[in-house]
Amino acid sequence: MTEQNIQKAIIVGVQLQRDNDFEYSMLELRNLAAACYIDVVDELTQKSDRINPTHYIGTGKIVELRALLDAHETETVIFNNELSPSQIRNLEKELQCVVKDRTILILDIFAERAKTREAQLQVEVARLQYTLPRLVGLRASLGRQGGGGGAGLSNKGSGETKLELDRRRIEERITALQAELEKLVANRQNQRKQRQKNEIPVVCLVGYTNTGKSSLMNALLETFDPDTTKQVFAKDMLFATLETSVRSIDMPDNKSFLLTDTVGFVSKLPHHLIKAFRSTLEEVTEADLLLHIVDYAHEDYGQLVAVTNETLKELGADGIPTVYVYNKCDMTDHPYPEVTDNSVYMSVKEKSGVTELVELVRGKIFNNYVTREIIIPYDQGRLVSYFNEHAHVISTSYEEEGTRMKLECDLAHYDKYRKDFVEVES
Repeated sequence: MTEQNIQKAIIVGVQLQRDNDFEYSMLELRNLAAACYIDVVDELTQKSDRINPTHYIGTGKIVELRALLDAHETETVIFNNELSPSQIRNLEKELQCVVKDRTILILDIFAERAKTREAQLQVEVARLQYTLPRLVGLRASLGRQGGGGGAGLSNKGSGETKLELDRRRIEERITALQAELEKLVANRQNQRKQRQKNEIPVVCLVGYTNTGKSSLMNALLETFDPDTTKQVFAKDMLFATLETSVRSIDMPDNKSFLLTDTVGFVSKLPHHLIKAFRSTLEEVTEADLLLHIVDYAHEDYGQLVAVTNETLKELGADGIPTVYVYNKCDMTDHPYPEVTDNSVYMSVKEKSGVTELVELVRGKIFNNYVTREIIIPYDQGRLVSYFNEHAHVISTSYEEEGTRMKLECDLAHYDKYRKDFVEVES
C-alpha cells in the first residue's frame, strides 16, 4: 500500500478503575489499526469511574480531541471500546470526523483475511449485525430531510424511508446469508461426526492471534511427511488464518491424530464475531486435547494467555486437557527445547522442540493404548490385516495354532475382536 493511501488516526481510550490491562489494550488497538493500514499519530486517554454514555469521553476531552485532530490534520478517531449507535452519532456531530471503534477494526481485518466461502459469510453476517442498530447514526443527515408539508408520522421524510429500506435490506441479507451458512455448517458437522465415528483423537491448536499456530501445524506436517503439500497459510500478521484447517498427522507406529488450526483470539473479541464464528469455534470444544500456543517472546505473554483462557471459557472449552506450548524461545533467554509437566518450551521457527511436543501429545491422547501378545487363528486372517493397519505391530511369528503377534493398540480396537483371538499370558 502506498504512503498516500495510509490513513492517519488518533486512538482514544477510557481507563476504568481496576482496569490493569488498559495499557496493553491500547497497544493492541495500535496493532489492530496497523493491520488496517492506519497510522496512529497520537493517543488520548482518560481515567474515569465509568464510560460517558453519550460521548464515551467527557466534554473536556472532546475539546482536547478536536484540537489534536486539527494539529495532526487527520479526520479519523478510533475508540478502544465498542461504541453505541448514539455515541457514534454524538461524536461525529461534535468532532465532524470519521468515528471508528475497536469492533469495526477487527471486522475490517476479518473481512480482508477471509478466504473460504464460510469465513466470508460469517464475517459479512457479523458486519451486518454490527451495522443494523447503527443505521440511525449513519442516516442522521437524511432523517432531517422534510418530506413535503409536514414532519408527522403520516408524512415521513425521505431519509426515514431510506433508513427503513436499508434496515429491511440488511435484515433480508442476514437471513439469506444465515441460511447459506447453515448448509455449510451442517456439512462440516457431518465431517466431524465421521471423524468421531473413526475414533481418531483430535488435537486443537488454540491461542492468541499471531503466536505461531499455523507455523506449528506446518512443522508437524513436515516432520512426519517431508514431501507434504498440505501446509496451511502462515504469516507474521494479526489474524492471518480465519479458516479452520484439519490435517491428519500420521506417525510411523500406525498412530495418528487429527490436528485442527483455528482462528486466533484477541481481547474484547466482538460478540458479533464470536456468534458468527461459533460453528467454526465449536471445533475447539470437541477436541480431545488443546495445544495452547503462547508467544513467549511477548513482553506481556501472561496477558495473552489470560485472554485465550477467558475466550475458551466463553466457548465452554475450559475443561479440556491442555498442553502449553511456549513458542519463540529463540528470541528469549529461556533454554529450549524443554519439557516441564504440561508445558513445552520450543522454537517452531527452528523446529526445535517438535519431537518433545509430539512425545508429550502422544502420552496424553494415546494413554488408552495397551501392549499385548495374541494368537490369531488362521481362519481369522482378516484380523492380521486389521491389526497391521490399526496397531503398532512389534513382532509377528507363525505357529501351529495361528499367527502370533505382539502389538500396541487402542484398547477399543483390541476389545472389538477379543473373542476372535487368544490372548497370550505374559
